[in-house]
Amino acid sequence: MSDSCWAIVPAAGVGRRMGGAVPKQYLDLCGRKIIDLTLERLLNHPRISGVCVALSAEDGYWESCEHHNHPNVIRATGGAERYHSVCNALASLAELADEHDWVLVHDAARPCLSAADLDRLIETLQSHPVGGLLGIPVADTLKRVDDFNQIDATVSRERLWRAFTPQMFRLGLLNRCLEQAIESGAAVTDEASAVELSGHRPLLVEGDGTNIKITHQHDLLLAEHYLKLVRDEE
Repeated sequence: MSDSCWAIVPAAGVGRRMGGAVPKQYLDLCGRKIIDLTLERLLNHPRISGVCVALSAEDGYWESCEHHNHPNVIRATGGAERYHSVCNALASLAELADEHDWVLVHDAARPCLSAADLDRLIETLQSHPVGGLLGIPVADTLKRVDDFNQIDATVSRERLWRAFTPQMFRLGLLNRCLEQAIESGAAVTDEASAVELSGHRPLLVEGDGTNIKITHQHDLLLAEHYLKLVRDEE
């Protein structure tokens, strides 16, 4: 396959659910910043030509990061919402990449992404007409509740998946789908949602459940555990 692969890391959020003054992507994890661990996973992969990081215009932490001067890291200005940040990053990448190149959008707060999952995602989707994303089938019993957290119903988990990142689509297609979603006023929470709204059917590629997103304080302990397991295996 001749089409290049690029990565986008939206990192303009403030991580309100973590409850701290420092945005979660800059918190310490195993003696390093979360975003440094995340970027390392992408920069070390031989198929990824470069990474565009979308940062808040008021960001005061990036310059202290390990990769802020990396030759394969591009900086873009983040937006009010994730999809604005991704659109800005796509515009920056368009100066270097072709519209048929693949773009992998990955959460800044998913530092446990494995090389094996990246390999599987790229190899599975490189000939797919749309693209797709990593995920895992839902294993837990699901309950729908009312406004008072009383159970209304037990929901079937059949064919339900948890969506992870990276989410991998061609640059031109993703850009068009995000622009259409923004114009329509749709509140898309991930890239696949925008692609779906345009009538396409992304493919889910089963990944490893250790690819967690750090959202709450207890996630830091779990991520530290997973990273130590990987380090011991190496």
